[in-house]
Amino acid sequence: QVQLVESGGGLVQPGGSLRLSCAASGSIFRFNPMGWYRQAPGKERELVATVTSDGKTNYVDSAKGRFTISGDNAKNTVNLQMNSLKPEDTAVYYCYLRTPRFVGGIWKFDEYWGQGTQVIVSS
Repeated sequence: QVQLVESGGGLVQPGGSLRLSCAASGSIFRFNPMGWYRQAPGKERELVATVTSDGKTNYVDSAKGRFTISGDNAKNTVNLQMNSLKPEDTAVYYCYLRTPRFVGGIWKFDEYWGQGTQVIVSS
């Protein structure tokens, strides 16, 4: 069973930076993808940034130019560097992993979620 352990959330002033980290335990073949979602109060969970084992990245438009995601498939870790943070970035950030598994002659995909880490951007 895969578990995702998140770290790095906290309180930061507008314009500041935070780095979120997520480590996956267990046997993982590859990220397809791995990354971060967030959910603000009263809003739906949304994708923030993801990365595949091939290095392909995907960002929500509001994060482009401010956030950078990086992944290490060998270590089963993913990091999200968040710069120029804004109050609207305030949310619970969840680590996400989708990974393939070869079972019974076919590929299946498993999805996992972390417990979430709070990010608050406020003066």
